[in-house]
Amino acid sequence: MLPKTTQTLLSAIVQGLKLASDKWMLVLGIETTCDETAAAVIERRADGSGRILSNIVRSQTEEHIPFGGVVPEIAARAHVDALDGIVASAMKEAGLRFPQLSGVAAAAGPGLIGGVIVGLTTAKAIAMVHETPLIAVNHLEAHALTPRLTCALAFPYCLFLASGGHTQIVAVLGVGEYVRLGTTVDDAMGEAFDKVAKMLSLPYPGGPQVERAALGGDPKRFTFPRPMLGRADANFSLSGLKTAVRNEASRLGTLEPQDVSDLCAGFQAAVLESTADRLGVGLRMFHEQFGPPRALVAAGGVAANQAIRGALQQVASRAETTLIIPPPALCTDNGAMIAWAGAERLALGMIDTMEAPPRARWRLDENATAPPGFANTRAGF
Repeated sequence: MLPKTTQTLLSAIVQGLKLASDKWMLVLGIETTCDETAAAVIERRADGSGRILSNIVRSQTEEHIPFGGVVPEIAARAHVDALDGIVASAMKEAGLRFPQLSGVAAAAGPGLIGGVIVGLTTAKAIAMVHETPLIAVNHLEAHALTPRLTCALAFPYCLFLASGGHTQIVAVLGVGEYVRLGTTVDDAMGEAFDKVAKMLSLPYPGGPQVERAALGGDPKRFTFPRPMLGRADANFSLSGLKTAVRNEASRLGTLEPQDVSDLCAGFQAAVLESTADRLGVGLRMFHEQFGPPRALVAAGGVAANQAIRGALQQVASRAETTLIIPPPALCTDNGAMIAWAGAERLALGMIDTMEAPPRARWRLDENATAPPGFANTRAGF
């Protein structure tokens, strides 16, 4: 007779394969890769459309403010303390019990490994106890597939993912089919915004503070570099720009409020021009390799920056494509995007075993063939 754990796993596999044929499902998603503890339930209908039944997010910003950034150990402990209650709230708001779920999805990476372990372990426990299929989701894939939840976008499309940990241009060809066209060779865009904020003594989280300060600044007062401008590849570099801001701030000495605003405005203007150039190259590469994209999609926390949104709209217009940006609550880390990615994979019979590992690094395109001009940098992402 088969061991209980093996019987449970086989039962989940059979159930998952059945769901792959009828394609109507309810999926719980868990997100714990950084400093948001989140859980959500989505419904995926037979026609491929989706609906969010609940989406609960607890931010840890207050815990990390004294340190000016996310402390991995504090983040992991906060996930342990909060996750069970967040999951219970998501299930209650959705009006469901665990046996009614078609699958349980968790972000299995990339991210802070302590937090990833908390979320994935919780999902495994729920899947095991209730004999429900488990889907270990790549956090980046969840961002990539979110527009299919919000507006039923068809493949293929081009994704610009910009957050505190990632800056990438990705060709999204299908579920599990991704080609990275460009990435950062050093700092992620959100990371650069946060570091500039910190060096100018702006409060954490820094990205929104830089955007706010830039509104009252003169973007032409300082001459900052436009990294990678004109390059044939679609990669980004932000470390040199960040250093240029630091050098100007040091030269000024004591900074007046207007100095800070002007520095932020100059930095943001440089980021906008560089981003527009890099995306222009990325979209051209996409067109050459895969034909015209159905849309340019922006995701990640940086997509909430209004100035960057304006620059992306101009890029999309020049490329004669549509710009799609999911609602702000679905751009930053959340459980609904994990649940949706899990549902997309489950509909294709793509489920995981209890041996699915947590990953600090997990490339979205690890099995894809790189097109000409692709630079294999920051391989862990």
